[in-house]
Amino acid sequence: MSRALLYAIVFIEGFCSLGAEVIALRRLVPHVGSSIVITAPTIGLFLLALALGYASGAKVAADYTKVVARNFLISAALAGIGLAGITVDWLFAHLQPTLVAYLVFIGGVLCPLAWLLGQTVPILTNLMQAERTGEASGMALYWSTLGSFLGSLTLSLIVMQWLGVSAAVFACAAILSLGALLLAGRRQWATSALALGCMALAAGFNAHHAVTADTAYADYLITPVAREGLPDSRAFMVNKSLASLIDDSEPPHYTRYIRHLRQVLLDDLGYRDRDILVLGAGGFTLSHREPLNRYTYVDIDPKIRDIAEQHFLKEAARGEFIADDARRFVATTERRFDAVVVDVYSSHTSIPTHLVTREFWLGARQVLKPDGILLANLIVDGKLETPYARNLLATIESVFGRCAVDVLHKGKPLANVEVACFASSRPSAGKLYVDEKNQADVDRSLVH
Repeated sequence: MSRALLYAIVFIEGFCSLGAEVIALRRLVPHVGSSIVITAPTIGLFLLALALGYASGAKVAADYTKVVARNFLISAALAGIGLAGITVDWLFAHLQPTLVAYLVFIGGVLCPLAWLLGQTVPILTNLMQAERTGEASGMALYWSTLGSFLGSLTLSLIVMQWLGVSAAVFACAAILSLGALLLAGRRQWATSALALGCMALAAGFNAHHAVTADTAYADYLITPVAREGLPDSRAFMVNKSLASLIDDSEPPHYTRYIRHLRQVLLDDLGYRDRDILVLGAGGFTLSHREPLNRYTYVDIDPKIRDIAEQHFLKEAARGEFIADDARRFVATTERRFDAVVVDVYSSHTSIPTHLVTREFWLGARQVLKPDGILLANLIVDGKLETPYARNLLATIESVFGRCAVDVLHKGKPLANVEVACFASSRPSAGKLYVDEKNQADVDRSLVH
């Protein structure tokens, strides 16, 4: 084998191994979220399988190109089928609890793929012509790591952004099949046929993902909803979770929490000709046919507005749209708003962890005008008894002081909890009224 071909093969290994890891992390988002407790074990198990692959490849003593070609073919099939959206959705729909589906996905798809591709460099190093062993291994690792670098960037920033996750899966499987074809040469017709078969399987499994759109950030599905007396009622689903509702009534009906936010802004506060910042676009229903105020939406996915307008709203969304991370935006903008609405969810109950910290809420307060209001939509237990609910509310109130808390679905295990905090208030330690020293009457007189 020529040196150029050897380097091309290890480049493909690096490109597709890290590419598969990036795709796997993205596929897990709709089902288990993207928190550190998910990403860290996933990356760790991937690296463990890769290390075991290195050790296994070091023991191969013959038929080097045949072994690598075989590994590439199996990896192409694993990627094309196992990383397909319909496969991952099926696993999490039929294997319960969720941890079982996660372990099957990692143990049955991602780790075997990493183990097979990890064998590539130690196997092909045997075929490299070099004066020193260090030179051979060093150049092999260089091209493999360069492939990993370009694979992670290309698949996440280009293919997923413009063509979707399914296209990235197919690209990975097709490139691995191409690697097997290069190793087979002209005479290995069986390998060539299997490689073409893997490409066909990957194309078939990734052409029918039942979503309206999938991007680097989320799966979007607009689906009909049966609601009595409401014509053409439809739901805007983001990562398997309901984000917005709308119908063709006049005026349209929205989700309960959107109606609540509108009531606070338009009726309770009487906002007119005000600047309202909405962090997390959802279906853009907060400003839908609402001409009284100016709305600015910030969402990390640059594709979400086009998807919502074309498939959900069926008309142009009102307001300005900025594709940016919510925390970065509030930390860098010089604009100030009369209201900030925080509605940032990557799935039904998962707020990105960097958007629940005290530092984020300080940033959100910073972009409020002196008489402004912050409205946050939280999904927590309706009784506010869990540590997450109590700690999240305590974090918000450590920045804003006492906030109004409205639980919209008190009878459900998980409820929309609407928090309203004013920029004019300040956090302070409260005092207890006791029989021995009761200052309630004095404090009440100060209010009047």
